[in-house]
Amino acid sequence: MSKATNRPGIYDAIIVEIFQRHYQEGAESFEFSRLELVEVAEHLNISLPKNIGDVLYSFRFRKDLPNEILKTAPSDLEWLIELAGHGNYRFRLSKINLILPNPNLLQIKILDSTPEIISKYALSDEQALLAKVRYNRLIDVFLSITTYSLQNHLRTTVKNIGQIEIDEIYVGVNRNGTQFVIPVQAKGGNDRLGIVQIKQDIACCVAKFPELVCRPVAVQFMANDLIAMFELFLEEDQIKVVEEKHYKLVSASEISSNELRSYKTRE
Repeated sequence: MSKATNRPGIYDAIIVEIFQRHYQEGAESFEFSRLELVEVAEHLNISLPKNIGDVLYSFRFRKDLPNEILKTAPSDLEWLIELAGHGNYRFRLSKINLILPNPNLLQIKILDSTPEIISKYALSDEQALLAKVRYNRLIDVFLSITTYSLQNHLRTTVKNIGQIEIDEIYVGVNRNGTQFVIPVQAKGGNDRLGIVQIKQDIACCVAKFPELVCRPVAVQFMANDLIAMFELFLEEDQIKVVEEKHYKLVSASEISSNELRSYKTRE
């Protein structure tokens, strides 16, 4: 029989098979190897994509796990897929922890300083979003500190987690001289903010920059190019929202005198 290719549910079939091979009723966590993706695909007569890591990335950050897995979790818990060292992953039950933009939050208009050539040639939503945040100094505006982009798409290894990638990392200072490290996670409109990725970013900053105050930030495109920004905090294994703001990048003519006066009253 020829191997199935390019059909709906391939990723679902692989992740369900891996889950069912390890899961036992009442289990709260278990580990599996990246190599099992290849073994399972062979067993199911499925051709893996060239980037086999996309199978796991998809369920970690982009889409819901299949119902066969979801139904095994208690009503107040969800299954997460975490890194568990080099080439290893962990299914773990955790309290449901979603970070979603508040649709009722007031938008704040900011003069758009993004070079048009950057807007034209950005290759992805994530790349465009990071560029808009950087060129408009939105991290500075949002956190009220002076920040500098240290590196984007930082790949590094964290003990007991493995290799991770931070979308962009900033360092900053406030007027009292306190120094900060700000890992930034960026998502386009169709992707979800990844709780696991945020925890990994925090763990990396604590390990690599122990003398700096870590202030993780998540940014996401909303409808009509509105940018949602979240300052986050890790408390008892849960990611909490410290503050959320929505920014709209506009031309000078799109900010009225009334809007400028209203901004003064909210300081």
